[in-house]
Amino acid sequence: MRFPSDALAVLTDPRTEIRDDRVRIPFELDRPVYEQVDRVLKEMGGRWDSRTAVRAHVFPYRVEEHMRQCLTAGEFPTRTEQGWFPTPPSLTMQICDLAGVYAGTTVLEPSAGSGALTAELARRGALVDAVEIDPVRADVLRRQGDCRAVIRDDFLSLDPLDYPEGFDRIVMNPPFARGLDHIKHAIGFMKDDGILVSVMSQGLMWWSDRASVEFRAMVEEVGGEIEALPEDSFAVCGTNVRTCLVFIPGYAGGPLRTYDWLQRQPLQLGLFGIAA
Repeated sequence: MRFPSDALAVLTDPRTEIRDDRVRIPFELDRPVYEQVDRVLKEMGGRWDSRTAVRAHVFPYRVEEHMRQCLTAGEFPTRTEQGWFPTPPSLTMQICDLAGVYAGTTVLEPSAGSGALTAELARRGALVDAVEIDPVRADVLRRQGDCRAVIRDDFLSLDPLDYPEGFDRIVMNPPFARGLDHIKHAIGFMKDDGILVSVMSQGLMWWSDRASVEFRAMVEEVGGEIEALPEDSFAVCGTNVRTCLVFIPGYAGGPLRTYDWLQRQPLQLGLFGIAA
């Protein structure tokens, strides 16, 4: 949900104190503006504590980093919708460590949000291409300057072969509604010897539909892993949604339809006299 303009102005005011689990506004507001800010903070999971020693909106999680990312993007996930949730800092570090990102690594972030992952990737010296469907967040990514390219588009509509080469690493926190589709599509952008690491709904570990069962078998075949994350992994974002980490290592000749696999298809078809 977009921040109302008055609420955004108040929350980005340098006098507003956002620290640990509290948001405190130590200056007077007009009643309509206060009601707008109060409504936003309560939608984000805060509650007003009127005790003299507190007098702040208190959250059941450390809100500081989450609020920073939301204010940067100009929008926030409400308590009643499972929308965009920024990747928490500790999980960002875990993903980048698991992917083995280092200076010069080419990395694709297919659902970049407001840059929680791209900032850490750039800090490690990676060359980052980001895809983000939301125009406001895409503009935020461009202004932050962490990426060599920012593409504002629906990732699922992109063709891997429109890129001149595949990526060494894919790191992602896709929308859970079509998370598996995003992961499978992302494999097509990865080099044969690349690595993909993605957050995903924990349901992937036990869903019995054909796509999920086949995906788990493929991950096992290539020596990958699907690991449950602690239930509080996204508590900093105000949700206890259960998640897992998907780790997929590529290797030449494996079953993954990687970028290199896609590149080889016209040649393979041509050997049999079949038009590509």
